[in-house]
Amino acid sequence: MRHALGVLGILAAGVLLVVSAAMNYRFGLSLGKTELDGQIYGVASAAADCMKALVPFFLFAAIKNRAWSQAAASMLVWGVVMAYSLTSAFGHAALNRFDVAGQRAHVSNIYQETRSELASAREQLGWIPQHRPMMAVKAEIEGFKGSKRWRATKACTDATIKKSIAFCDNYRASVAELASAERAAALDARIVKAQVKLAGFDGGSVNSQADPQAAVLAKLTGVDLESIQLAMTVFIALLLEVGSAFGMFIAFSQWRIYERHTPAAPMMATVSTAAAAVAAPETHQVPVAIEKPRSGANDNPTESERVSAAPTRLVAPENDVERFYKERVETQDGSSLTATTLYEDYCAWCEVQEKEPLALPTFGREFGELGVQKAKIAGRVRYIGIALKSEVGLKGDTNKPAFIVKAA
Repeated sequence: MRHALGVLGILAAGVLLVVSAAMNYRFGLSLGKTELDGQIYGVASAAADCMKALVPFFLFAAIKNRAWSQAAASMLVWGVVMAYSLTSAFGHAALNRFDVAGQRAHVSNIYQETRSELASAREQLGWIPQHRPMMAVKAEIEGFKGSKRWRATKACTDATIKKSIAFCDNYRASVAELASAERAAALDARIVKAQVKLAGFDGGSVNSQADPQAAVLAKLTGVDLESIQLAMTVFIALLLEVGSAFGMFIAFSQWRIYERHTPAAPMMATVSTAAAAVAAPETHQVPVAIEKPRSGANDNPTESERVSAAPTRLVAPENDVERFYKERVETQDGSSLTATTLYEDYCAWCEVQEKEPLALPTFGREFGELGVQKAKIAGRVRYIGIALKSEVGLKGDTNKPAFIVKAA
């Protein structure tokens, strides 16, 4: 589980780092006067952004090693690259956000104007009186112009008698009806054009606000829209830069890359304690360092003098594999354990003891040095003549002290 979380953390931090580096590259590219200058600035900006994620490893390693000059240099470099990355992120985020907001505002204005034009055309079309089709009205007007009364009235400019006046009134009514038909046709064309234009818009992407997110936050908080937009731009830049700067360092902490395993100091024990340790039924031979006895004037000391003058011996400290062997493994004729089963039990023992387990090859090498017979049976490595202790034995052994008690 710990390794899975670490891998997921590295992937998430890697995505943030790639996005931040790409943002810095694009912003650096815009600073160049020529294409080559832009490429130089862009690559330098991306490299500085990657350096921002690596410096925390160097900084904390220098602090742990008490290399204060290197730590100070790391802090200086990190401060510079972080400040540059932040400014680049601010510039890119602001440019992108306001540019997108401007495009949305332009599209929204066109959309609203088109809808208003469509509504106006439909409203005007409702005001036009009822009329016949335009071609029928034109045909009727042409009939009026071909009649004798048209010529007699001089194109309805000199109508004096009743029939001529009625004829001219009908002609003028047809002309008015033709105007209504032409106006209606023009309005119909405007309506069709507006409908086609509106059909080209994606209804889900057209909003009444240029920046809907900022507009909602402004309504919720009561802050003006421009302040919300500025705060969101800063927040996005900080998210990318801080996440890409410390994401890798935090994710790699799952593997304790700075943890040191230092050997414990040797423990002193008397000869009788060392002998008792050697004679223990379920233990193995431990090496002892024997101090060379000093020569004295009396070459035939008494028994009491020999006991009191017994040399001090230093017993080598047990490592984790030896402790695991003493606490979890017992000798049993006719039994055997596979290397996988033994290693899994060792990992469980390390988890209880809150220790970092060794890798399988290292564990196998150190366990083999304990003198346990090993053989390859049916393609699997097995340790002969040993078995794991029962759970009762485990509870009893884990309660034993890990240090050597000086004999009385």
